[in-house]
Amino acid sequence: MSNSPDDEDLEELRRKKLEQLQDRAEAGGSEEAQEAAAQQAEAQRQALLRQYLTDDARKRLNTVKMSKPEFAEQVERQVVALARSGRLQGKIDDAKMKALLNELQPERKSFDIKRR
Repeated sequence: MSNSPDDEDLEELRRKKLEQLQDRAEAGGSEEAQEAAAQQAEAQRQALLRQYLTDDARKRLNTVKMSKPEFAEQVERQVVALARSGRLQGKIDDAKMKALLNELQPERKSFDIKRR
């Protein structure tokens, strides 16, 4: 078998195809790495919440999460931020959770309807 131009072209095409496949595998691996990092961050967040919330406070937060998931997510982010910054002394109990929920809850507009 001699190295004809056709053989060289074929080898060049194979090499390029192999490089493309390797590039795709690396790109797919980065997506998996990002997903793994996101899962790890979520696990750390849940561990912080377990550490700084009492059982009653966690139950209240889970109840809020059932009806208002976005609001509960905001409260969780706030608790995690307080914990990471070191501004939490001890655990958040149910009374403190109620106060935090009331503080973070957007103000409602009230309408007074007067009938004549």
